[in-house]
Amino acid sequence: MGDEIEAVVSRGGRVDMASEVFDAVDSPTLLIVGGADRDVLELNREADAQLACKTTLHVVEGAGHLFEGEEELAEVADVAADWFANELQ
Repeated sequence: MGDEIEAVVSRGGRVDMASEVFDAVDSPTLLIVGGADRDVLELNREADAQLACKTTLHVVEGAGHLFEGEEELAEVADVAADWFANELQ
């Protein structure tokens, strides 16, 4: 999609499933992961280290894969909104 993608946010995603195209990602990327989702958190840490683009890893402490706890999704929304506001200027 070339220049059409200006910023990416992944919430609790299995980013390892896209590892074959990491070298093609050049848009700033925010990875949001629940702190209690240990396996997916580790996969996102690895992706954060492998992606050549600007990346930020945000961990929602205590959150599981579905971010079901009180205020967890609100934190995700706030962090993502701030990310887009900064990156899409």
